[in-house]
Amino acid sequence: MHRLSSMAYEQIIPEHWFVIVNPTAGAGHGLKDYPQIAKLLRDNEIYHDAVFTEHKFHATELTVEAVNKGYRKIIVVGGDGTLNEVVNGLFIQKQCEPKDIRLAMMSVGTGNDWVRTFGMASKYSEAIRAIKEGKTFLQDVGAVTYTESKFTQTRYMVNVVGLGFDAFVISVFNHWKAKGLKGRWLYIASILKAYFNYKFSGAKIIVDGEEVYNNLIFSIAVGICKYNGGGVQQLPKAVADDGLLDITLIKPLHWWHIIFRLQRFFNGDIYSIGHIKHTQGKHIRIESVPPIWVECDGEMMGETPVEIEIVPQAVRVVVTKEFLERRKR
Repeated sequence: MHRLSSMAYEQIIPEHWFVIVNPTAGAGHGLKDYPQIAKLLRDNEIYHDAVFTEHKFHATELTVEAVNKGYRKIIVVGGDGTLNEVVNGLFIQKQCEPKDIRLAMMSVGTGNDWVRTFGMASKYSEAIRAIKEGKTFLQDVGAVTYTESKFTQTRYMVNVVGLGFDAFVISVFNHWKAKGLKGRWLYIASILKAYFNYKFSGAKIIVDGEEVYNNLIFSIAVGICKYNGGGVQQLPKAVADDGLLDITLIKPLHWWHIIFRLQRFFNGDIYSIGHIKHTQGKHIRIESVPPIWVECDGEMMGETPVEIEIVPQAVRVVVTKEFLERRKR
């Protein structure tokens, strides 16, 4: 079923969840695993209506349509990109505040970085348990204004915006995926290809009106959460509801700086590497010569100049009770 009929919409029950399934997420696991997920939802008496996305940005359209029809609870079955599309739909619709919608995630994507910050298990049964328990968390969102085809556009992000090398890796990855290549190895291969073809750009970074960097740059990450790139802890100090954007600046570095310090990119010790700088702020502007590409939550957007502004505690997401208990300590 790709779209609910108008009759089905007229019979909406407020307690029902609207489930948006990306069938291509995780190299097809969205479609392959959905029967198992649907059974878990039924077995746990989580009443729902499901639709499948058919093209890029369809999840945004479906979200707007669902909220306009009365749904106030949404489950995303997909990856970080699908979640990003749904969140943007929440900001486009005008029926209610985005945080009035309860948003749950069942990760079937390739990277699944957003859920890592919240300690969400990859097992579908654990995600179902969190939905049943009903614990929620108001997380910050970033409003990202960027340039695409010489036009200024704005999108919202819930995880990380990557510029420079990060975005170049995504472009290589997407190019190979479009050619039909699949597999967990594909992202690693994209990193290697991107590294040996990437050229540094000069960048100026302004945080809350103060220039913090003006030199050659390798990579920039600006985020709400901690992880990107399939488990790289590039923003280990990020707190998802502190009203601040975290920024990691990676200066030009040789491959051996990465190889011999690779573990630090994953264990939260990234800032002990001398070529890497950390700062925080509520408003960031990034300019570069030549322009560098921008990706948002794993999806390519456009290029610099880019501005990112914090929107505090703007989206209500389902989390585990264990996550909330850890925050109290």
